[in-house]
Amino acid sequence: MDSITMDQDELLKLDNQICFPLYVASRLITRAYQPMLDDMGITYPQYLVLLTLWENDGQTVNQISQGLYLNTNTITPLLKRMEKTGIIARTRSKEDERKVLITLTEQGKTLKEKAYCIPDEILAKTGKQASEIVQLKKQLHALIQQMEQIEKDTAPH
Repeated sequence: MDSITMDQDELLKLDNQICFPLYVASRLITRAYQPMLDDMGITYPQYLVLLTLWENDGQTVNQISQGLYLNTNTITPLLKRMEKTGIIARTRSKEDERKVLITLTEQGKTLKEKAYCIPDEILAKTGKQASEIVQLKKQLHALIQQMEQIEKDTAPH
């Protein structure tokens, strides 16, 4: 899409927006995960939290929210629901009472075994080769970094 050669009406067509295909792809991929997550008894946002904890157990709420690009006021209710279902434990940090430490319970650790099949099943559903998905992820990560930098550069000081 070259904005120099497009007239203003073309620029505002839905098909010429980068946001729309990213939005639709995100929704459809999330939907593809759902049957597997339903079998595990978790939601997609809970799966994302579990992924971060399986990688590095014992994180603060702030660390999880930063890693998932979510505000703490969005992640806190999610973590409370996960605690009620017995997947995670929330405890106050002994070093700093203001910080809440999130750890996996045995149930949360057990769910990891059930999740091992998910990446391959999602890859199969896409119909793409693993190398294509890796390349797409690299491009998306580069886009995310660029958008983060723009956000930092334009944030009020």
